[in-house]
Amino acid sequence: MVHPLITQKHVDDYQHDGVVLIKGLFKDHVEELRAGVETNMADPGPYAAENLKEGEQGRFFDDYCNWTRIPEFENVIRHSPVAAVAADLMQSKSVQVFHDHVLVKEPGTSKPTPWHQDGPYYFVEGQQTVSFWAPLDPVTEASLRCVAGSHQWEKPVLPTRWLSEEDFYAGEDIYMPVPDPDAENMKVVEWAMEPGDAVAFNYKILHGARGNNAPCRRRAFSLRLLGDDARYVERAGPTSPPFPGHGMKAGEKLREDWFPTILNG
Repeated sequence: MVHPLITQKHVDDYQHDGVVLIKGLFKDHVEELRAGVETNMADPGPYAAENLKEGEQGRFFDDYCNWTRIPEFENVIRHSPVAAVAADLMQSKSVQVFHDHVLVKEPGTSKPTPWHQDGPYYFVEGQQTVSFWAPLDPVTEASLRCVAGSHQWEKPVLPTRWLSEEDFYAGEDIYMPVPDPDAENMKVVEWAMEPGDAVAFNYKILHGARGNNAPCRRRAFSLRLLGDDARYVERAGPTSPPFPGHGMKAGEKLREDWFPTILNG
């Protein structure tokens, strides 16, 4: 039996396409998450960034790895249905926290979120991974866009820095260039979403988001979780998030004191 919020078709589609929409995953926690975002923006962490160049209109704020210092985020992570739903989608007995991520596009922010896969930025590999992207405002044009099936590509996509547009791991030939899914007629899926809905996607899914030309801000809370087969890997350069001083070695499960298990079936 799967969690009541999803069906077996969600699980099957997640395994095949690498991405599904979960209606109402955080519906009981929207105000709590909004409060956490406000706390985060008022007191940014060390990784906070403003992602617009001089002269670009609007504001595009993001920050990550704050759940241990923002009580609202920790409460949602530990007490919402997210861990149980993640276990079903990943087909994993255990669920481990990797990190949280807040993304805010103010009205009139026409800059899109660049196409990218999350996995190449991270120091973790595995088939059992899931990111949840949950808007805290109604979204249409500024919704997440994902390329279905891209988690099965033979080569990962080269990670780049969003502001400078530089390559993250210069000189590495194991990556493919960032494609243009619209020009290349790839299967792009996106949904109009209500606050508390969530897109669930594998770390290897190519995704991006349109700019926000709506009259209201677009706040989104993302949560990255890991399953049974996730292991630490070495990359060709600093990862994002970096987690300095972690002390892990290639092939190890991520350390429990930093990345706690929130479900163990």
